[in-house]
Amino acid sequence: MLDQNIDTSDASGRLLFHMLSAISQFETELCSERQIDGIAKAKERGGRFGQQKRLTEQQVAELQARRQEGELIKELMAGYGISKATVYCYLNQKVDSATQLLLNIHLLSLFF
Repeated sequence: MLDQNIDTSDASGRLLFHMLSAISQFETELCSERQIDGIAKAKERGGRFGQQKRLTEQQVAELQARRQEGELIKELMAGYGISKATVYCYLNQKVDSATQLLLNIHLLSLFF
């Protein structure tokens, strides 16, 4: 719209400019509404959005257990191939109690 040679020094030029702007804004809002509707329909069908989780529940429980045993954050980063921020996010995450129980049994079996 900016590449149009519209003379805005008179009333008819300003009217044309505002009408084209309103139509452009209307088109943008329609696209946005369609996008929001599409996202809602995809969520209803079970679609997933966002980045995939890097670790499984069992790996998260294992990471938390290794940290409780005193393993350094650097070692956890290298071992799982994740960033420092991701390690801290997983350390603050709650783990399913069944997963935690299975991990505890597995860890005990390593010692006995």
